Amino acid sequence: MGRQLRIVHHTGYRYQAGVAASRNEARMTPRTNREQLVLATNLEILPTAWTYSYRDYWGAQVTAFEISAPHDRLQVVATSTVEVGERPSAGLGISWEEVLAVDLADQHVELLQVARHIEPPPELLSLALQTRRDTASPSEAVHQLVTAIRERVDYVPGSTEVQTRASEVWEARAGVCQDLVHLGLGALRSIGIPARYVSGYVMPAEDPQPGQPQTGESHAWLQYWDGTWVGLDPTNDTPPGEFHVEIGTGRDYFDIPPLKGVYSGPSESDMFVEVEITVLA
Repeated sequence: MGRQLRIVHHTGYRYQAGVAASRNEARMTPRTNREQLVLATNLEILPTAWTYSYRDYWGAQVTAFEISAPHDRLQVVATSTVEVGERPSAGLGISWEEVLAVDLADQHVELLQVARHIEPPPELLSLALQTRRDTASPSEAVHQLVTAIRERVDYVPGSTEVQTRASEVWEARAGVCQDLVHLGLGALRSIGIPARYVSGYVMPAEDPQPGQPQTGESHAWLQYWDGTWVGLDPTNDTPPGEFHVEIGTGRDYFDIPPLKGVYSGPSESDMFVEVEITVLA
């Protein structure tokens, strides 16, 4: 293993006039896999809530909770210590014939579906089809397409909303990490390459000092199938490294949002988010 990181993720809702009750799901607990080891984790919910934890269909840790008393603010604080090791930057180098095989398509059918919100616009679809014809391998196509997306779309915080479609992001030439991932997923799946959404965190500083907290962020990148799952971060156009921490994977953002729920009452709500990441070793 390599870097040891502590992540403190504050999030929740402010209800302008208060609500009678709310039911929510939090996906804010990192998971242990071949590339990272969760050493400690804790989830604090205010007001105090009834909770139930389980693994969802995609393997993410979910904490479902209900607050049945009136409240005007919901706060969730997830604190985790994770040791992050090396992540593979390349796969097995499978061929187009292998990735387009019927058996593989059947195995990854859910990660080949192009839903409307990730559907590539005509220009990107044309580029993807041309890239498929011109490249010697799926891996080469992935890197060319992700680079093309990053060159087209600028990372502009606050430029989009959760419901913004990939085609709108392409036209606006601006988006956030989840938008870049959605564009990548749509382009790759449209040419038969299984790809999935990864939710997690990333340390923003290139050379952070141990013990000094940094203002981080929730982050997203993608993984594509190359005989094994290989990660690629479209926002930075690089493979995820020792400063990336994974929460879980899914078909797209809507399978693994950090916090979602419903509430009873007429009030409007404002969401707040703050992430702090510290290198421990």
